Amino acid sequence: MVASFFRGFVLLSIILCGRAGFIYTDDFYGQGGNSDDKGRITGVYLYRSGLMIDPGAGMPVLKYHEGIVFKMEKVTGMEYSYFMDGPDTEWTAWTARDYKEYTNLGRGNYTFRYRFRSHGDKEAGEGSFSFRVKAPWYLSPAAWIIYPVLLILAAILLRIRTHRLFMERQKRLEQLIAERTEELQHEKEKSDNLLSNMLPKGTAEEIMSKGKADKRKYNFVTVLFSDIQGFTRIAEEMNPEALIDELDRFFFHFDSVAEKYRIEKIKTIGDAYMCAGGIPERNRTNPVEVVLAALEMQQYMQSMKNDPSKSSARFWDIRIGIHTGTVIAGVVGHKKITYDIWGDTVNTASRMESSGEPGKVNISGTTYEFVKEYFTCDYRGRMPVKYKGDLDMYFVTGIRPEFREADGTPNSRFHTRIEMIRILDVEEHVFTTYSEIASPDLFFHSAEYIRNVCMQADLLARAEKLEDQDYIHLRLASVFVFFGYVFDYNDQKTASQKRAAEVLMVYGFSQKTLEAVTTLMSGAMEQEQSSAAGKVLHDAVYDFTGRIDFITMIDRLYREENAYGKIEDPKVWFRDMYRKIEKNQFLTETAGKLRSVTVNEQLNALQVFAGEKLNNI
Repeated sequence: MVASFFRGFVLLSIILCGRAGFIYTDDFYGQGGNSDDKGRITGVYLYRSGLMIDPGAGMPVLKYHEGIVFKMEKVTGMEYSYFMDGPDTEWTAWTARDYKEYTNLGRGNYTFRYRFRSHGDKEAGEGSFSFRVKAPWYLSPAAWIIYPVLLILAAILLRIRTHRLFMERQKRLEQLIAERTEELQHEKEKSDNLLSNMLPKGTAEEIMSKGKADKRKYNFVTVLFSDIQGFTRIAEEMNPEALIDELDRFFFHFDSVAEKYRIEKIKTIGDAYMCAGGIPERNRTNPVEVVLAALEMQQYMQSMKNDPSKSSARFWDIRIGIHTGTVIAGVVGHKKITYDIWGDTVNTASRMESSGEPGKVNISGTTYEFVKEYFTCDYRGRMPVKYKGDLDMYFVTGIRPEFREADGTPNSRFHTRIEMIRILDVEEHVFTTYSEIASPDLFFHSAEYIRNVCMQADLLARAEKLEDQDYIHLRLASVFVFFGYVFDYNDQKTASQKRAAEVLMVYGFSQKTLEAVTTLMSGAMEQEQSSAAGKVLHDAVYDFTGRIDFITMIDRLYREENAYGKIEDPKVWFRDMYRKIEKNQFLTETAGKLRSVTVNEQLNALQVFAGEKLNNI
């Protein structure tokens, strides 16, 4: 309503201004205007503002949706008819109204036409007025240039926003997955730990991967049975809760002893405790380790009896029986699964326990043969055994004086003797693994070469009269020095050290031994060696350079490194090999004496071989 009032006010002003008179120019005359100058346009005004348009400034240009008012000369008896393309479809009827307005004009060029006549007469003349309405700003050429830019910017911003939202969502999902994974991993660790506590590690992993575990035969296992003397009478006299607490404490300590000596706990039945050495990892030292565990268990029970603060413990006393032989080991059941062992060895060990005496360790004649070098034993004679007849039995009284400390524990000589035996277990494990998984492309670093290095290290070590500890470190280093080639050819040194740490831990070697072995392995290929063991290992590794099959070995090494992409230029490879052989020398006197071919002869043979190889390329 206000807008209508405003437009009416503007129109009224234009009319009044027209009546007041204006200064006109000839441009206001219409085309074909009459000679007496009547009937012409006297003024053109903007509809909204009422401003007069100056016709002398060229074609007028109006804003988009602007309006225009044409004021005609007011002459008594003069009539007009108007027409403009676009707004009008035909000429208006003749009228005495001396103005014509058009509002809200769209963009484009317009020509306003008019006719005039005296009242009732014929048309006396006509005229026209041209003007243009410019396009709105959003349809201007500049706008059409800006629109694609804005569209691209909008697309970029949309892409950035979408990407940001996607990344935020992805981050939230990753966090959620990480949280869930961590929870699952935590639960898996709990279940794995629970399963590994119930079963041997290898058996637990086999069940988790295959859903079942195969039963295996072990030819050299030592089984221990322990039983509490007079448990039935003790159970009748003691409070049940106190009884269980005491029994739990004893068995908890037995578990720690079994773990210390790498013995596998099999089960407990009431007051009976059963464990076995040599399973699931086969080893040659299990009779000694089981007897050590038995002595430690007996010592613990004796200390409990002598402790005045534990009055109830004075009633407890155990019998222990041990036998060595063949067993079958595996998992029993499908729901509440248990790891168990079967065989005559198990029955005989049980008979050793039942035939023993409280506070003593009773072993069979078979076990005695494996441990007699380490322990003092009292021969009991041939004792009758149910379903077995008469069997030789011995009471173990302790560690031999030359192998024990003042407190009765094993001394360094004892451990050295045991580690000497463990070396054989480590070698067997490594050689078996190497043979099973070695790539066919390991022409030089084959299982045969690894064995030769170990044999040569043993030969040189004995000839050079190495100390026992140095000998142990050397033998182990010779086993692992090239073991990493089957796991990571590009970084075999790191792989060898990693596998050495894993295997030596399984077979009960100390961290100190591992560090000494790692040091020897790291410098095995160096010409400069500070220790006697290092010199021996170096000569064992390079023993092939003094043998008559040197060229055969070089050919294998060339084919191996070529297969693994280590040879870029054969000429460079042979030149480097020539320099290495030329500079390398044996560091021990024994290795020098065992050399079959001199250095110069080997270098000449290498030149001939290199020439043949390079000519064939």
